Amino acid sequence: MKDLLYLKDEQIKDFIQLLSYAYRETFADPKQILAKRYFGPAHLRSLNLIERNPGISFGELMFKLKVTKQSLNRVLRDLIKSKMIKQIKDEHDTRKKNLFLDKEGKVFFQTVYNTQKKRIFNALKNSNADSVIKFKEVLKKIVDGK
Repeated sequence: MKDLLYLKDEQIKDFIQLLSYAYRETFADPKQILAKRYFGPAHLRSLNLIERNPGISFGELMFKLKVTKQSLNRVLRDLIKSKMIKQIKDEHDTRKKNLFLDKEGKVFFQTVYNTQKKRIFNALKNSNADSVIKFKEVLKKIVDGK
């Protein structure tokens, strides 16, 4: 563990580069599926968050994605037009609209997810349990900024 305290810049640069490559490859796998619908990475990130958080509000989605209102509106307009998601007025506050995957959106998301799942599953399967747990912990700390 003490070795980690003395990470050199080159090692950190290597780690950043590996993260970049891992992201690129994981999100390149479904690229053809997305392209058929003229969707891009922003559409996929939105679908992913809506699938993981059914009923998420526009504001919550915008906060989690860290994008502008204008940018998110464009993406959601595409997804609604393609019948991937639906907006349902909130029961308590009718000004608020909750977002859900529509039937077609669930099928589409599952197709995209399955292409990404293969790469992640194989990497996890070919790693020992301890490294998987530690890797997940490290990723969470990167996300949280700790």
